[in-house]
Amino acid sequence: MGLPSDPNGDATVSPTKQGTQDMAYENILYGVEDRIASITLNRPEKRNALSFALRREVVDALRTAERDDAVSVILLSGAGPAFSAGYDMGPDGASGEPPDGWVKSEHFDSWTDQYARSCVRDWLTIWDLLKPVVAKVHGYCLAGGSELMSMCDIAFAADDAQIGYPPMRGMTTPDTLYFPWKVSMAQAKYLQLTGNCVTGREAAAMGWVAKSFPADELDDQVMRELRPMSQIAPDLLAANKASLNQIYELMGFRAALQTGWQWHVLSGQLRPGAREFGKVLREHGLRAAIEWRDAPFRREGFGP
Repeated sequence: MGLPSDPNGDATVSPTKQGTQDMAYENILYGVEDRIASITLNRPEKRNALSFALRREVVDALRTAERDDAVSVILLSGAGPAFSAGYDMGPDGASGEPPDGWVKSEHFDSWTDQYARSCVRDWLTIWDLLKPVVAKVHGYCLAGGSELMSMCDIAFAADDAQIGYPPMRGMTTPDTLYFPWKVSMAQAKYLQLTGNCVTGREAAAMGWVAKSFPADELDDQVMRELRPMSQIAPDLLAANKASLNQIYELMGFRAALQTGWQWHVLSGQLRPGAREFGKVLREHGLRAAIEWRDAPFRREGFGP
C-alpha cells in the first residue's frame, strides 16, 4: 500500500529532452533518443503518486519500448522533486478504470485484494520485459515508488534520495514483497519491520540499488552508464536478463511475490486495528494520519 498523494507540496517539472518517437500521454513523458527510451513519471504536483491512470500509461510505454527496434534500454525516472511518493490512494488516484486483470466480483472482493494483485501484475511487466529497465531515483522514493524502483533491473539513486516504506508502520505489508530479494535478511527485516527510510548512498551500500551519485551528478552519471550499455545488441541484453531471471524464478521469486496480496489483505483488512489509519485519515485528514503513524519514529530522528 502507498501514501495518499500530498497536494500541498510545491514542485517544478524538470525539462525532459525528448526524441523523435514522442507519444502523447497525460501522466508520463515518453521519448526515444540514442537507443534509450525515457519514461518519466509526470505528476510532480502529486509527487508522482502512482494513480491507476499513471500505472496504465507506464505499462503501455514499457510495452511500446519493448516492441521498438530503435530501443535497447529503458530509463524510468520522475519529474519534479521526487521519484514517487507511493501509490495514490486519494479520490482521484484510485478512480476510473482499474488496471488490467482486476476481478470485480462478490466472490473475491472481500478476500483477494485486487489492488495488491494489480500492483504485482503491473510491476511484473518490468520483470517479464525482454529489454532491461533502469530506474533513476531522486528525492522521495516511498512505498509503491520503492516497489516500482525495486522491480527494475538496475537502479541508480542520488546520494540524498530517501527510499523506504513508511506505511508498514501502521497500514499493511507491501503489495510487492521485494525486500528478501533485494537485500540481506538482516536488512530486509530491519527495513520491513520498521518502515524506516535509508538514503541513496546507504541503499547502494546494502545492495538495494546498484550505485548512488551526488544529486547534482545523477543525470550525467546515469547517462554515462547507459550510453555504452545501449550499444549492446538487444538480443544479447535480453538473453542476459532472461538467464538471470530464470535463476531467480527457480529460487521461487514469482511464487513469493504472488503471496503478497494474501498478506496484504490479512494485514490491511482482517487484523485487529487494520482500519485505524483510515479512520484517522477520514476524521482528521492526511497530516494527522501520517503523524499518528510516524510520530514515534520521528521523535527518534527517523524520517521521512
